[in-house]
Amino acid sequence: MTNPPVGQSDFVAALVDPAKAVPPGIISHRGDSDAKRFAVYRNNVHVGLVGVLAAKYPVCRQLVGEAFFTAMARLYVADHKPFSPIMMLYGADFCDFIGGFAPAQSVPYLGDMAALEEAWSVAYHAADDSPLALAEIAAFDPEVLPDLTLTRHPATGLLRSAHPIGSIWSAHQAPGVPVRPGAEAVLITRPTLDVKVTAIPVADAAFAQDLLQGLPIGEAVERTLAHHSGFDFGRAIAGLCSLGAFSQAVLP
Repeated sequence: MTNPPVGQSDFVAALVDPAKAVPPGIISHRGDSDAKRFAVYRNNVHVGLVGVLAAKYPVCRQLVGEAFFTAMARLYVADHKPFSPIMMLYGADFCDFIGGFAPAQSVPYLGDMAALEEAWSVAYHAADDSPLALAEIAAFDPEVLPDLTLTRHPATGLLRSAHPIGSIWSAHQAPGVPVRPGAEAVLITRPTLDVKVTAIPVADAAFAQDLLQGLPIGEAVERTLAHHSGFDFGRAIAGLCSLGAFSQAVLP
C-alpha cells in the first residue's frame, strides 16, 4: 500500500500551525506519523524566520535587547509567513507590526527604525544603475530645466520621522555620532557599492519627495518654496545628486 500524496497547501498549513496534525503521508523511517519529529521541523522553520528578522533589523535588536526582540519577532512570525522564497523580502511590514505592538511603545521610534532598516535592505539589494551627475543636468539649456524630470535611482528611499532615526542609526554604526532630539528626514541611497543613510534638511526632503514622485524640477521648486521660503534649489539638487538619488534626467 502506497502512502497518500501530500498536498503542498496541507503541508504548509500544518507547518505553520502547531494545532494541526501531521498531514497524512508524512511518515518516519518506521512508517508511522511522528508528531515530535514534525514539531522539531516546524520549530526550526520558526526559529529560522526569527533569525532572518534578527539579521535584517540589527539596530532594532540593539535598541530593545536580544530577549525582547526575539519575543517580538516570534509573535510576528507566528502570524506572518513568507509570501516568497526570497528571504530578503521577508519582514517588509515588520515596521507596521511594531507600530501596533503595545510593549514596543516604550521605544516610540522603533517602528520608524524598522522602516529605515527595511529601506536599507531594499537599497542594498536594488538593481545597479549609474547615478545621475550634476554635470548632466547642467548640460541642458537653462530654459528647459524647469521641465526636466529626474528618474529615481533603483536604490533610493526617503523616510520622514518625528524622531532622529538617521542619527540614531548612524550612532549604532560609529560611536560618537551626536543624536539631537527632533524630527528627521532620511535619504537612503547606494551610489556605488555601499548603502548611505543621510539625514537631510526638511526642505530638501520635501523637494526630493516631489522629484522622486515624478514632478518636474520647476514645479517641485515652486511647491517647496511655498512652505520653505529660504529653500536653496541649487544647493539641494547638488546635494541630492552627490548622494546618488537619481539615475537620469528626462525632458517630456
